[in-house]
Amino acid sequence: MEGRRVLQLLCLTFTLISTTLPSPPAGLTVSPSRSQFLKRDSVSLSCEEDGWTVWRKTKRRERSSCKDGWGEPAGSSCNIGAIYSRDSGVYWCESREGAAGSSINITVADTVVLQSPVLPVMEGQDVTLGCRTSAPSTLSAEFFKDGVFIGTESTGHMTLRHVSRSAEGLYRCSFRGVGESPPSWISVSAPPTKAAPPTEEALPRSGAPPTNITSLQLVITVFRHLLVFCPYFISTLLMVSIYRGQRSQTSHPHGDAPRLSRDWTME
Repeated sequence: MEGRRVLQLLCLTFTLISTTLPSPPAGLTVSPSRSQFLKRDSVSLSCEEDGWTVWRKTKRRERSSCKDGWGEPAGSSCNIGAIYSRDSGVYWCESREGAAGSSINITVADTVVLQSPVLPVMEGQDVTLGCRTSAPSTLSAEFFKDGVFIGTESTGHMTLRHVSRSAEGLYRCSFRGVGESPPSWISVSAPPTKAAPPTEEALPRSGAPPTNITSLQLVITVFRHLLVFCPYFISTLLMVSIYRGQRSQTSHPHGDAPRLSRDWTME
């Protein structure tokens, strides 16, 4: 009977640990990789994690999942054969438990769109912007940043060389006599920091490969271990305490009897 109670408490502890540790959010991948599309374009949306579903929210209706009146699901992906203005909205990935990943804003236009990166670009990278139209046109494309004209390109493409944080902003393009694209925000993020190479004094003498664990990573690692094992440790102490108490009661059901017997003998 006692063993069964201990087993039940152990199962409860592991259940609590598994439910309190959240799963990492899954990102959404758009193919072709852009946030603006001309009507009747085909689009493929994919979640990075298996078992997640593509969801969206548009102006015409509340949040809905793929195949709920739009798209064709294929595993963790959703394919839209022909996209229209009514499909403009916010798209994201969601798990069965309701966890949501990062979202992407998709815009559908009739005549002119700006082809720009969906995800943030790293500092130092080159970024190519494209201006595309559904109308036949041989005119040069004009590009704007934050409402300011930044150049004309006859090829319809403009490349920003070695971008920095100052390149962040709201971009759009236009063809004279045809129309202009909706604006799109371009984000620029700092490149990941690289750990300094170990010095000769820091190299291990046992021949093992050096580790590049920073103090912050060490703190995070210790915190994660405490988060996982603290509930288990506390529950174990509670089980041991309960077990000892019940065993003590079983061993001495009449604990006061010997003392009363000695007192009577002494009289």
